[in-house]
Order: sequence, then C-alpha cells, then structure tokens
Amino acid sequence: MHFFRRFGITGVIGRRTFAAGGAKTKKGKGGAAADGPRASIISKEIKSTTVFGGNILKEGQDPKILPDSEYPDWLWRLLDKRPALSELKRKDAETLPYDDLKRLVKLDNRARIKENNSLKAKN
Repeated sequence: MHFFRRFGITGVIGRRTFAAGGAKTKKGKGGAAADGPRASIISKEIKSTTVFGGNILKEGQDPKILPDSEYPDWLWRLLDKRPALSELKRKDAETLPYDDLKRLVKLDNRARIKENNSLKAKN
C-alpha cells in the first residue's frame, strides 16, 4: 500500500482484468461438423458385451463381460462401506469380527503415527 502512495499510484489496487474474448480460432478442417456431437461407431450390442480398453496385450482382444456367477464373491464386496476408526472404537473389541478388529488396529496405529509425527514437527 505504501509503495503505491509513494509513487502516486491510486485507484488501481485490487483490480483484476481478463483477456478480451476475441474471435475463436479454427483448430482444423470441418468447421461446425467438428463442434457437434459425435456418433458412436460401436453398436450398443457390442458395448454391453465387451470391456473396451481392458486388453493389455499388443495382440489380443478386449475381454468379454461374463455373467455375475462367473466372478468371485469377494469382488462384489469391494465397494461396501467399511466402519471408520471412531465407530470401531465405540464398539467392544471383544465382540468385533476379525476383519473389523484388524481394521481397528491398523487405523489406530496410523492415527498414533500421525499424531507423533505432528508432535515431532512442532518441536
């Protein structure tokens, strides 16, 4: 603020300007055809039976989508919500299932490490 007063600059502080919205430049041939929605080349029938981009080999095909019974049971539980540390601490550790007990120990250790690291950073 004092810098501006010393050099006689007033009324310009905090003003932000943007570039003028001039004419758009063309990015190639085709004009309006390139701006419109693109029609999908792949049919809906193929889309519903194939995983596109699932092939990791140079020469190969994208994998087919199998019926749900062909996939392992654990796959369907991957997106289930898991309890947070505060919720696990409220429950009795003696009655927790093994997976929840393992999660409680892991999350508690992680919280203690974070707390110790923050205390060390302050000192």
